[in-house]
Amino acid sequence: MKNMIDIQGLTKRYGKLVALDHVNLSVSEGCMFGLIGPDGAGKTTLYQILTTLLSPNEGSAVVAGLDVVKDYKKLRTEIGYMPEKFSLYPDLTVDENLHFFASLFGVDVKDNFDLIAPIFDQLKKFPNRLAGALSGGMKQKLALGCALIHRPRVLLLDEPTTGVDAVSRSEFWNMLATLKEKGITILVSTSYMDEAERCDCIALINKGKILDINTPGKLIENTDKNLYNASSKDMYPLLEALRTLPDIKDCYTFGATLHIVTNDSFNPDNTISQLRQRGLKDVNIWPANGNIEDLFIKLAKNDG
Repeated sequence: MKNMIDIQGLTKRYGKLVALDHVNLSVSEGCMFGLIGPDGAGKTTLYQILTTLLSPNEGSAVVAGLDVVKDYKKLRTEIGYMPEKFSLYPDLTVDENLHFFASLFGVDVKDNFDLIAPIFDQLKKFPNRLAGALSGGMKQKLALGCALIHRPRVLLLDEPTTGVDAVSRSEFWNMLATLKEKGITILVSTSYMDEAERCDCIALINKGKILDINTPGKLIENTDKNLYNASSKDMYPLLEALRTLPDIKDCYTFGATLHIVTNDSFNPDNTISQLRQRGLKDVNIWPANGNIEDLFIKLAKNDG
C-alpha cells in the first residue's frame, strides 16, 4: 500500500522557536491517522505546511504524490482542509457557503453531492440559515461538507471537534469512518483520547517532535504495567503525599482519580498504611488500565 502523506525531516522555525523539529511521518492511502498532542506541540504548523500555507525551513512533505512547495497549486485541488477555528462565511447561508466553495474548485455541488449527502442530512432542513447562526455541531458538519465538495483524495482535519458536544462528536467520527470506507485518506488531530482510539494509527507529538507512532493497541501495550488508581476525599493532599513515597515513580490527576506509576516493589497495602500515618484515612488504591494518555504523559516527561 502506498503512502498518501510522506514527511521527511520536516522542520519549521519562527526565529529561535522550533515549531517542528525534523519530523518524519508517513500515512498510508485510505488510513485514518491521528495526531495527538497538547497546544503548542506543532500540530497546526504541520497542517499549515501540508496545506501549502507555510513553507518548511528544512525537509520535505509530499501529499498525494505532490510536493507541498513545488506542486502547491495542483496539491490544493487534491486536499480538503478543516481548521480548528470555524472558517466559513458567517453571513452566507448554508447553501451559499456550499456553492461558493464548490465554485472555488470549479465543480458543481450536484457533481459530488453523493459524498456529502450523509453529512447534510440535518443541514438540508434549513438551507437558508446563516452559517453564523448554526450550532457548534451544525457548523462542524457544514465545514466538513465544504472541505469535501471537490472530492479530495486527502482530508486534513485540525482538532475538528473542539468545543462540540459529545453527541455531535460521536456523529462526526461516524461520518469520518464512512469517508474512510470511500477511500479518502484522513489525517486528524484531536485532544480527546476516546477519539484517538478510533484511528488506525496514531502519532504522539510534543514540542515539535514525534514521540511515538503505532496503532492504538500497540501504544497502549507500552504503558507502564505498574499503574494504579488512587482516590481519597482529600485528593490534593493525597497527590502531594504519594509523590514523596520512594516506590512511586510518578503521580498525576486522571479524571476523578489519581494515576500512580510504581516500582516493582510497590505494595498497595503498605502504601495505604503509610498514608494513614500521615492523616489520610480513606485512601483506596487499585490496579488501573493504562491508555494513550498515560503513555503520552510518560513520553513527554522523558522527552523533557
